[in-house]
Amino acid sequence: MSWLPKSPKARRRLWVVLAVGPLLAAAVGLSLWAMRDGVTFFVTPSEATVEAAPAGRHVRLGGLVEAGSVSRDADGTVRFRVGDGAATTQVVFRGDLPDLFREGQGIVAEGAFRDDRSFEATQVLAKHDETYMPREVAEKLKARGEWRPETGSPEL
Repeated sequence: MSWLPKSPKARRRLWVVLAVGPLLAAAVGLSLWAMRDGVTFFVTPSEATVEAAPAGRHVRLGGLVEAGSVSRDADGTVRFRVGDGAATTQVVFRGDLPDLFREGQGIVAEGAFRDDRSFEATQVLAKHDETYMPREVAEKLKARGEWRPETGSPEL
C-alpha cells in the first residue's frame, strides 16, 4: 500500500487517528442528539410564527403585559395578553403569578403554543425594572463619585 507512511511510528499514529476519529465524532453526535430537548428558544409575539414556534414546542415568550388584558377565572386560570409593540399573544396560565407581575411589566412565560395560537404557560417570570439598582451598589457609586442620576435613581 503506497499511501501508508513508510515509518512504523507514523503508520501507528495514522491507525490511532483513524480509530479514534470516528469514535470521537460518534460521541459528539450522541451528545448533541441527547441535548436537543434541553434547548428552549426565546421568541417575542411578533417572532412567534407557526414556523418559528410550532404548536406543542416548548419555548419562552417574552414581552410586556398589555394594560387591561388580565382576567382571572374562578378555577384559578389567569388570561392576559403579551405584546412587543408589533404583535400580541394571548397567554393562559394556571398557578401563582410572581409578586412583580402587573400590567405594563415585562414578563417571560415558559410553555407551548396551542393549535389556536394562544400560549399555554407552565411558568411565568416577571422581569425586573431596568432602572433598579441595589442600595449597596448605589451607595458605593455615590461614594466613588460615579453616580449618574440621569440614568435613574435606585429603588431604596
